[in-house]
Amino acid sequence: MRSDARSAAMADEFDVAVVGGGIVGLATAHALTTAQPGLRVAVLEKESGFAAHQTGRNSGVIHSGIYYRPGSYKARFAVEGAAELVAFCREQGLPYEVTGKLIVATGAAELPRLAALAERGRANGIPVTELDRDGIAQYEPNVSGLAGLHVGTTGICDYPAVATAYGRLAREAGAELRPGGEVLSVARRRDGVTIGTATGELRCGVLVNCAGLHSDRIARMTGDDTGVLILPFRGEYYELTEDRRKLVQGLVYPVPDPAFPFLGVHLTRGIHGDVHVGPNAVPAAAREGYGWGVVRPRDVAETLAFPGTWRILWRHWRYEVGELHRSLSKRAFTTAVQRLLPAVTAADLVPAAAGVRAQAVARDGSLLDDFAFAGFDPADRRSPRRAVHVLNAPSPAATASLPIGREVARRALAALEAGG
Repeated sequence: MRSDARSAAMADEFDVAVVGGGIVGLATAHALTTAQPGLRVAVLEKESGFAAHQTGRNSGVIHSGIYYRPGSYKARFAVEGAAELVAFCREQGLPYEVTGKLIVATGAAELPRLAALAERGRANGIPVTELDRDGIAQYEPNVSGLAGLHVGTTGICDYPAVATAYGRLAREAGAELRPGGEVLSVARRRDGVTIGTATGELRCGVLVNCAGLHSDRIARMTGDDTGVLILPFRGEYYELTEDRRKLVQGLVYPVPDPAFPFLGVHLTRGIHGDVHVGPNAVPAAAREGYGWGVVRPRDVAETLAFPGTWRILWRHWRYEVGELHRSLSKRAFTTAVQRLLPAVTAADLVPAAAGVRAQAVARDGSLLDDFAFAGFDPADRRSPRRAVHVLNAPSPAATASLPIGREVARRALAALEAGG
């Protein structure tokens, strides 16, 4: 009996516990078990399955990295990640296609921003071709624009399938994947971390927080004040009816507004043949609020109590009024799409599943525009130990999941080595 009890206790002792079973958490588990074979790793996911939220509700685009500030995590990891993800899909027999994409200026005011994007793309090492009207028509005969960019390294894949492959490889290397294990409490001690979950208690040397929409809450549970709140933005999609999918050949994006970290309503042909149109970006009344009827009082109260919420609303209220209008009016949404695709009508659009973007917001109302990490920092051994947090990992985190996983694993292994 004592031997059985000891075995049971040992089964709940891990070197690293990863909280969150989305694509970033599973990529981190894969990176940990690859970097240090034999490492005891657990992945804790509150849902009954993995990749249920941001991973399973995006458009499936492999982003090139053209939008992001040169030298930033997003720029470096998206460029690296896109190439690695294509290779990973090929090696694992997962569906993918390198389609390229168009970024299209529909008005004269957008032309300087389009030119700046071309320069940024080149600075990030991305092949970019500048197009006139005729050049746009060669790729997308039904798309209207004054000028455009063709970005050759963009592609599409099936992210839930990619996440499943990461999880399988981690499990084959010895990691334990534990769905239905919502984290309820965290006690950080000098010699480790005790985590209370819905299925019981476990102990680990280092907690890795990849909880996405709940990453700020997990950070607070560990006792780390990161100074940010996750503000959930719902992205609502339509898709083209099957008989109208031929209007779009590949991926078509507008020129983004640099003041806001969203790409605008775009057209994306998915890996399974569907064509998504969207998303918009409206504040959600729940962290997993995939529809207007989903309201979580705790989520609303936290959002309203955070000073950064009011500051961002003050700065961007005109933008958000437009987003809300397009959310509530299919006619307004259709009008926005017609700037790129004049032939589309409201009858061509049918509702598709929405997603929620986990956007970290600082107390001053600024939206974090790069991937953000907190907790133990190998460059500062005085930083808080026993925990590593992925605080901000919205798009293009799925594209960048392999480099992000390695970065988080590097920090976690350094924290494990540093110990108490």
